[in-house]
Amino acid sequence: MDLVAYLNLCSERPDTRVGCCEISGFSGLLCIFVLLLYELSIEKLVQGGEGLARLNDGRVCFVRGGLPGERCRVELTAGKKDFARGRVVEVLEKSADRVQPRCPLYGKCGGCSLQHLDSAKQVQYLERVERENFKRIAHQELPADFKIYQAEPWGYRNRARVVYLGEKDGRCRFGFRKQESNGVVAIENCPVLTPGLNDFLKNAKAAEIFKGLKRIPKDLELNLFDDGTGRVAYYFRGMPESRRQECSVSTVEMGGKEIVSDASVFFQSNLSLLPRLVQSVREAVDEGIASGAASDEWLIDLFSGVGFFAAILQDKFKRVTTVEREPLCLKYAKVNLCGNGGVAGVSPAERVAEAAESSLSKQGQQGDPRLRGDDKKVVKEDSRWSEGEASPFTQVENVSAPAEDWLAKNVVDKPATLIVDPPRTGLPPEALTAIVKSSVNRLIYVSCDPVTLARDFAKFSTAGFTLKRAEGFAFYPQTPHLEMMFVLAR
Repeated sequence: MDLVAYLNLCSERPDTRVGCCEISGFSGLLCIFVLLLYELSIEKLVQGGEGLARLNDGRVCFVRGGLPGERCRVELTAGKKDFARGRVVEVLEKSADRVQPRCPLYGKCGGCSLQHLDSAKQVQYLERVERENFKRIAHQELPADFKIYQAEPWGYRNRARVVYLGEKDGRCRFGFRKQESNGVVAIENCPVLTPGLNDFLKNAKAAEIFKGLKRIPKDLELNLFDDGTGRVAYYFRGMPESRRQECSVSTVEMGGKEIVSDASVFFQSNLSLLPRLVQSVREAVDEGIASGAASDEWLIDLFSGVGFFAAILQDKFKRVTTVEREPLCLKYAKVNLCGNGGVAGVSPAERVAEAAESSLSKQGQQGDPRLRGDDKKVVKEDSRWSEGEASPFTQVENVSAPAEDWLAKNVVDKPATLIVDPPRTGLPPEALTAIVKSSVNRLIYVSCDPVTLARDFAKFSTAGFTLKRAEGFAFYPQTPHLEMMFVLAR
């Protein structure tokens, strides 16, 4: 059989696709390819939002775009010895939970991956996935009352990273990275971004954004942050320092405090749901102190970032220590823990600038002690506060160091209140071991990756810790990402 006859035969089969493309750099030279397609039944969703199916050879296949109960025609995109990956080419038998994606760029843009699943059903699927993960990894069941909180499924995301694509008609053009690629897809409007961010993307002018730059680098990325009022802060690498205070610094009011940050560092991307997490953490802290399992003597906030939790909770404690390896976050932690939302009449940018000033005298009479930027700030109580009344003054220590290094060098010999909020990789083994060996009998674990949370809990469990409270927070609707909070005690 010659090549033409073979390709004709392939094109007539429902399980193949035949195509060709010109090879870049070789005009007129074509590459002919045959795609093998498989009809697969999707059994369930797994971590990452993919559907799980099985090939005829027994291998598991993780299918992007498939939903449980569906029969799909699938193109394999990767094959390993024990598993394969694929994407849905055609849905043959459709789930009742499947909907038409709202975004015209869905499947091209690398952001959302669950828009094909009804927003009202996404939390139900996430709960099933996490219950299975917990049982498989930690060998225990999540509590029956485990609940996932959610907010608006669209227009919620107040933080984004976009790529500058040049100007058109006097306005900037931006894009997002493509799915599984470093390429860029141009965007005009994103349905999960806040109205403030979409307005910025539509109306931003290069002359204003890149003021002070002689040349704009190709594929320059901008970090954007909407503070909840529609004011958008932005940052890009190479931004003149003189403009950074003006353009990148923002303030968010949360839990009765003003939290200062800037667009270059991490902050939560869903301000509408964040108060619920704050409430849950506060309740967990109060329960621990009231029961005696924890103490109001000392709050330790590991992986503290800009000091978000520590700033909101500091009024409950006599001593607060924040530990964060990123120096820029330390600068903002100093500002945020300076006391009760800052100093009246001082803007966020001014507060940051003041905190960074090294020329101020260390004498209290010559400068506000809350703005000096010292690593340790101790304000003594005075006679204005009667005995037994909570003092607004707290001993604060802001440490720039890896959490595991700080734990190795500092003995926690009292039942301190401990909050950990590690990155997706979870707790470093050295940090987990140090916590187990310490006098901490109760900790609050805020996680952005349920898989590493389950892994770490299994280790805490062998050390005598039990799960007292478990909650989930769907901060990123239209994606499979879930944040969780565990309260562990022994």
